[in-house]
Amino acid sequence: MTAYTLYTETPITRLFFRAALPGAVSMLASALYQLFDGIFVGRFLGETPFAALNLAMPFVIINFAVADLVGVGSSVPISIYLGKREDKEANNIFSAACILIVASGAALGAILFFSAPLLIRLMGAEGEFAGLAVQYLRVYALCSPVTTIVFAMDNYLRICGKVRGSMFLNIFMSVLICILEFLFLYVFRWGIWAAALATCLGMGLCAVIALCCFAFGNMQLRFCRPHFSGTMLRQIATAGSPNFLNNIAGRLTSIIMNIFLVRFGGESAVSIYGVLMYAEGFILPLLYGMCDSLQPTVGCNWGANKFARVRAIEKRCFTATGVLSLCSAAVLFLFPAQIGALFLGTANAALLQETAYALRLFALAFITRWFSFAAQSFMLAIEKPGYACVISVSTAFFFPVLLIALLWKLELTGLWLNPAGTALLAGILAVILLAHFRKHSPQVFEKAEKVQG
Repeated sequence: MTAYTLYTETPITRLFFRAALPGAVSMLASALYQLFDGIFVGRFLGETPFAALNLAMPFVIINFAVADLVGVGSSVPISIYLGKREDKEANNIFSAACILIVASGAALGAILFFSAPLLIRLMGAEGEFAGLAVQYLRVYALCSPVTTIVFAMDNYLRICGKVRGSMFLNIFMSVLICILEFLFLYVFRWGIWAAALATCLGMGLCAVIALCCFAFGNMQLRFCRPHFSGTMLRQIATAGSPNFLNNIAGRLTSIIMNIFLVRFGGESAVSIYGVLMYAEGFILPLLYGMCDSLQPTVGCNWGANKFARVRAIEKRCFTATGVLSLCSAAVLFLFPAQIGALFLGTANAALLQETAYALRLFALAFITRWFSFAAQSFMLAIEKPGYACVISVSTAFFFPVLLIALLWKLELTGLWLNPAGTALLAGILAVILLAHFRKHSPQVFEKAEKVQG
C-alpha cells in the first residue's frame, strides 16, 4: 500500500489509530529520554548541575530550531505534492532539505560553541553554575551537524507511511540514550558534559540509520540531485516558520524567565522551573506526536481536495488531544510532590514543597493548552502559516512576556501562574482564528462526500 492510498482511502477511525497512536508513542519515547536526562543529572550529579542543565537548555533547543524550520517546512509541501501525485517535486524538496539541515547544523553549532561562555554569563550565572552550563551546551554544539537532522527524518518516515518504523526508531533512540547516560553518569562518574554526549550519540546513530533507509531502502521518497530555487526555499521557510518562530520565541521566553528566576529565587527557582519544563516535556510530546503524525494525512487529503476527510480527521485529533491534556492536568495537580521528588529527591523539604506548589499552578495550563496546540497543527498541515504563526508567536512569546509584566508583583507565584494564563489566552485566540478561517474557506466545511468512520 502506497502512502497516498493509506492516507486517502483508509477509513478515518482506523487511519487515526494507525497514524496518531504510533506517533504519540514515538514522541513519548523521545520524552522519556529527556525525562531521564533530568532525573539522572538531578539524582547523580546534584542540584547545581541540574540547574545548569536547565539554564543551557533554551540554547540547545535553539540549536535544533533551524533544522526544525527546514524539516517541518519541507514536510508540508512534500505531503501535498505526494497528494497531487507529483513525486519528482517531492523528492527534490526532500533531498534539498537534508543538505540544508546538515549545513545549518554545522554553522549554528560553531556559533554556539564559541559564544557559549558569553551567553551563559549574560543570563546572570557565575562560577561553577556557569561553567557546568557551558560544558553542557558545547557538547551539543560540537555534535550539531550529525544530530539536528534526526527529527526531520522522523517526519519523512511518517510521510512515507512508515509510522511504525518511525516509532520503533524513536524507542530505540530513547533506550540507547538512557543506557548510555546511566553508564556515563552512574557507572563511570563522568560530569554533566557526559549527559549531553549520551544524547548526541543516540541521536547521531539513529539519524544515520534513517538516512540509510532512504538511501538503500524501498521508500516513496528518494534522494536525487537537488535543484535549489528561490521558490522552493520560500516555500520551505513559509511552511516551517510557525514551528521555527515557536521554538525561537519559546526559548527567548525561557531565557527571560530564567533571568527573573535567578533574580527572585536563585538556583533553587531555576531547578523548580526545570521540573515544570520536564513535566511539560513529557506531556507536550504526546500532544505533538498525535498532531504531528496526522499532518501528512491531513496534507495529503488536502492536496487531493478530500475536505470531508480532513474535517473528520481533525475532529478526532481535537477530541483526543483534549482528553489527554485534561488527564495530564489531573495527574500534575494530584501528585506534585511525587513528581518533584523524581528530580530533586526528598532531602530538601522546603524546595520540594515549593515545587509541589508550582506544579499545581502549572497544571491549570493543560485545561486549555490542547486547543491552541491542535488548531496550530491543523493550520500548518493545510499550508496556512499565517494563522499558525499568530498562534505560535503569541503562545510562545507575546502572552508569556505580557503576563510576566502583569504578574510582576507576585514574583515567583506570578511566574508559576504564567503558563496557565498563556494557555487560556492562546485558546481564546485559536477560537477567533478558526472562526475567521471558516468564514473565508466555506468549502472546507460543506459536506462534499460521505466519509467512512
